Amino acid sequence: QVQLVESGGGLVQAGGSLRLSCVASISSMLFRLNAMGWHRQAPGKQRELVAQISNLGDRNYTDSVKGRFTISRDNAKNTVYLQMNSLKPEDTGVYYCNAKPSNFWGQGTQVTVSS
Repeated sequence: QVQLVESGGGLVQAGGSLRLSCVASISSMLFRLNAMGWHRQAPGKQRELVAQISNLGDRNYTDSVKGRFTISRDNAKNTVYLQMNSLKPEDTGVYYCNAKPSNFWGQGTQVTVSS
Protein backbone atom coordinates (compact mmCIF):
# COMPACT_ATOMS: atom_id res chain seq x y z
CA GLN A 1 0.00 0.00 0.00
CA VAL A 2 1.40 3.35 -1.05
CA GLN A 3 1.80 5.85 1.72
CA LEU A 4 2.94 9.42 1.91
CA VAL A 5 3.41 10.34 5.55
CA GLU A 6 3.77 13.97 6.54
CA SER A 7 5.22 15.23 9.80
CA GLY A 8 6.53 18.42 11.34
CA GLY A 9 3.37 20.45 11.71
CA GLY A 10 2.41 22.22 14.90
CA LEU A 11 1.57 25.50 16.57
CA VAL A 12 3.97 28.39 16.10
CA GLN A 13 3.88 32.14 16.63
CA ALA A 14 3.92 34.52 13.72
CA GLY A 15 7.48 35.02 12.51
CA GLY A 16 8.49 31.53 13.53
CA SER A 17 9.62 28.56 11.48
CA LEU A 18 8.61 24.97 10.85
CA ARG A 19 10.04 22.22 8.71
CA LEU A 20 7.66 19.73 7.19
CA SER A 21 8.75 16.30 6.00
CA CYS A 22 7.02 13.78 3.77
CA VAL A 23 8.30 10.23 3.46
CA ALA A 24 7.05 8.14 0.53
CA SER A 25 6.79 4.37 0.84
CA ILE A 26 7.30 3.76 -2.86
CA SER A 27 10.22 2.49 -4.87
CA SER A 28 13.16 4.85 -5.24
CA MET A 29 12.74 4.77 -9.00
CA LEU A 30 9.10 5.79 -8.79
CA PHE A 31 9.92 8.55 -6.30
CA ARG A 32 12.58 9.95 -8.62
CA LEU A 33 10.15 10.02 -11.53
CA ASN A 34 7.57 12.07 -9.68
CA ALA A 35 7.35 15.76 -9.04
CA MET A 36 6.61 16.31 -5.35
CA GLY A 37 4.38 19.04 -4.06
CA TRP A 38 3.06 20.59 -0.90
CA HIS A 39 -0.52 21.75 -0.89
CA ARG A 40 -2.45 23.42 1.90
CA GLN A 41 -6.07 23.79 2.78
CA ALA A 42 -7.13 26.60 5.04
CA PRO A 43 -10.46 26.47 6.88
CA GLY A 44 -13.30 27.20 4.48
CA LYS A 45 -10.99 27.44 1.47
CA GLN A 46 -10.01 25.22 -1.42
CA ARG A 47 -6.80 23.26 -1.37
CA GLU A 48 -3.99 25.15 -3.10
CA LEU A 49 -0.55 24.24 -4.36
CA VAL A 50 2.07 25.95 -2.21
CA ALA A 51 5.32 24.59 -3.63
CA GLN A 52 6.46 21.95 -6.06
CA ILE A 53 9.79 20.40 -7.01
CA SER A 54 10.14 18.52 -10.26
CA ASN A 55 11.97 15.24 -10.72
CA LEU A 56 14.84 17.36 -12.08
CA GLY A 57 14.89 19.67 -9.07
CA ASP A 58 13.11 22.67 -10.59
CA ARG A 59 11.11 24.55 -7.98
CA ASN A 60 8.07 26.74 -8.12
CA TYR A 61 6.08 28.50 -5.42
CA THR A 62 2.80 30.27 -5.05
CA ASP A 63 3.37 34.01 -4.81
CA SER A 64 2.35 34.33 -1.17
CA VAL A 65 5.21 32.12 0.05
CA LYS A 66 8.04 33.16 -2.28
CA GLY A 67 11.11 34.16 -0.31
CA ARG A 68 9.81 32.50 2.87
CA PHE A 69 9.34 28.81 1.99
CA THR A 70 11.86 26.41 0.47
CA ILE A 71 11.03 23.00 -0.95
CA SER A 72 13.69 20.33 -1.29
CA ARG A 73 13.92 16.61 -1.86
CA ASP A 74 16.26 13.83 -0.84
CA ASN A 75 15.89 11.03 -3.36
CA ALA A 76 18.07 8.71 -1.30
CA LYS A 77 15.53 8.93 1.51
CA ASN A 78 12.36 9.15 -0.57
CA THR A 79 11.64 12.36 1.31
CA VAL A 80 10.49 15.85 0.42
CA TYR A 81 10.78 18.80 2.78
CA LEU A 82 9.18 22.19 3.16
CA GLN A 83 11.13 24.73 5.19
CA MET A 84 8.77 27.48 6.25
CA ASN A 85 10.20 30.70 7.66
CA SER A 86 8.63 34.02 8.67
CA LEU A 87 5.32 32.28 9.12
CA LYS A 88 2.13 34.31 9.04
CA PRO A 89 -1.34 33.57 10.42
CA GLU A 90 -2.58 33.19 6.84
CA ASP A 91 -0.23 30.21 6.43
CA THR A 92 -2.48 28.27 8.79
CA GLY A 93 -3.98 25.12 7.34
CA VAL A 94 -3.55 21.43 6.74
CA TYR A 95 -0.50 20.74 4.60
CA TYR A 96 -0.59 17.77 2.24
CA CYS A 97 2.18 16.07 0.36
CA ASN A 98 1.52 14.96 -3.20
CA ALA A 99 3.33 12.95 -5.87
CA LYS A 100 2.62 13.80 -9.49
CA PRO A 101 1.84 12.17 -11.92
CA SER A 102 1.31 9.11 -9.70
CA ASN A 103 -1.33 11.10 -7.78
CA PHE A 104 -0.41 9.85 -4.33
CA TRP A 105 -1.51 11.94 -1.36
CA GLY A 106 -0.67 12.01 2.30
CA GLN A 107 -3.11 12.45 5.16
CA GLY A 108 -1.89 15.93 5.99
CA THR A 109 -0.27 17.71 8.90
CA GLN A 110 -1.79 20.69 10.69
CA VAL A 111 0.08 23.99 10.77
CA THR A 112 -1.30 26.73 12.99
CA VAL A 113 0.29 30.16 13.14
CA SER A 114 -0.85 32.42 15.96
CA SER A 115 -0.71 36.19 15.75
